[in-house]
Amino acid sequence: MNAEELRNLQAPIKQRYKDDPSSAMVTMRVEGDLVQPKLACNVQTFAGLAEAGLHPAAGGDATQACSGDMLLEALAACAGVTLNAVATAMGIAIKGGKVLVEGDMDFRGTLGTSKETPVGFQDIRMTFAIDSDSPADKIENLVRLTERYCVVYQTLTNPPRITQKLKHL
Repeated sequence: MNAEELRNLQAPIKQRYKDDPSSAMVTMRVEGDLVQPKLACNVQTFAGLAEAGLHPAAGGDATQACSGDMLLEALAACAGVTLNAVATAMGIAIKGGKVLVEGDMDFRGTLGTSKETPVGFQDIRMTFAIDSDSPADKIENLVRLTERYCVVYQTLTNPPRITQKLKHL
């Protein structure tokens, strides 16, 4: 896809959102099914069913997906798609590349062995390796714009309000 094709694809969508801002609000929904006694949760994904379970550092046997890994995978996927779209819009030819996402988590927090240790990732690093003949300043701007428009990146850096409720079945 080139820049003109991308603009033509997105132009009517952007116009609709300008004309009717409420049409831009989309509720995405995922449901997880609890699996006992496996200590698992099944989540239907685009690619099929994912059975999530404990990370080996928390007692899992590495036969199930880890939700922490899935979070990092979502960040890598979103950043990669966003980078490709922004590069296309900017007319930057990308020959190839990679998005590497690494996260550091101290499992004492999630296992409750240290109340001072936070639960979750303490650090997440995202590295872009981009093969392009474009000048370095254009590639740096591409990465800056990728971070700006990447939904998962922005959600992690500017967390939304999360509410929870309990329903009895």
